[in-house]
Amino acid sequence: MSEEADVSCDRLFQGALSLYQDRRGYRFSIDAVLLAGLTRVKATDRIMELGTGCGVVLLALAVRRAGGQWVGVEIQWRLAALAMKNAEVNGLSERVRIHCMDWRDVNKVFAPEGFDLVVSNPPYRRLRSGRRNPNLQKAVARHELYGTVQDMFEAASYLLKEGGRSAVIYPASRLDDLVTAAVKAGLRPKRLTLIHSQRDAPAKLVHMECVKGSGQELQVTPPFIIYEETGCYSPAMLRLHAGCW
Repeated sequence: MSEEADVSCDRLFQGALSLYQDRRGYRFSIDAVLLAGLTRVKATDRIMELGTGCGVVLLALAVRRAGGQWVGVEIQWRLAALAMKNAEVNGLSERVRIHCMDWRDVNKVFAPEGFDLVVSNPPYRRLRSGRRNPNLQKAVARHELYGTVQDMFEAASYLLKEGGRSAVIYPASRLDDLVTAAVKAGLRPKRLTLIHSQRDAPAKLVHMECVKGSGQELQVTPPFIIYEETGCYSPAMLRLHAGCW
């Protein structure tokens, strides 16, 4: 089968973004839409994404001009190549830079404190928890094979200027690990949104924003609901899918 047949092209945000991704490898999920849509971005932000995959979050921000500079780091060469292709087909290759590298090595490539915002959907599962997917792309994206959430926050802390922000999507069941790792890296949680599949269901995910070098004060926002009781997307989720952030 040809390489073209193994790749799909999906249109996102009312056709504003074209995204190529492998049919059988790791494919972006609703988490990417949540991260791109719930994270607050300033017009002049220098943005780094750690673990950019095929580039969906970074490109979603860039195509909307949310921020002023966009850089992505991805350890898997195939996903990094797709991210570069996606930047090109969306006319963003001159503004979006992709580096195929380990986020634990950012101090070897980037100067410290060069970014205002770091975003990430880090792997959710500990190295020895649960069944590892036989597909390597999916396994690396889901399990901490090449770095933990602590490693991610340490990289973010190195990259962020004083007062810079980080934003992540993570399982609600590991919120204690998330907060502990952030604080240990010098990033103080400032804004927390609990994400529920339905209004009466327990929170499955959290969106957390942190600030480097900030004091202790956490705002817990109203919960974000993905689905209505009918099974359709909620109005808030529909707005994110439409790119109305």
